[in-house]
Amino acid sequence: MKTALNIIWLVLSGLWLFLSYFAAGLLLCVTIIGIPFGIAAFRIGIYALWPFGYTTVERPDAGAPSCVGNALWLILAGWWIALGHIVTGVALCITIIGIPLGIANFKLIPVALLPFGREIVRTDQPFATDRW
Repeated sequence: MKTALNIIWLVLSGLWLFLSYFAAGLLLCVTIIGIPFGIAAFRIGIYALWPFGYTTVERPDAGAPSCVGNALWLILAGWWIALGHIVTGVALCITIIGIPLGIANFKLIPVALLPFGREIVRTDQPFATDRW
């Protein structure tokens, strides 16, 4: 079921979200200060490409730099991105077929708001420490 939902997601939403996050990541990587934010955008983009079967967990070893990065991200871009996921998720949930896709959009909100100090893992290994 996850594979079917991922394919539907990829065709209808995932590819465009991935390309948007990838373009933003490239733009952010232009400056040295923006590189960590660009890498965060790449990670969110990969998660947005294939979200079913994956989840995010908080990393216990994330320290003060993650907090500072999250504060900057939240103020400059995070709340706009999260608002976009909320609006898209609500619009998708209007139809019965779109409900799983709307839920996937809602799953992207926490990592879109605060990407630093989070890890994307498979749902069958929610406490894994392997990064991808």
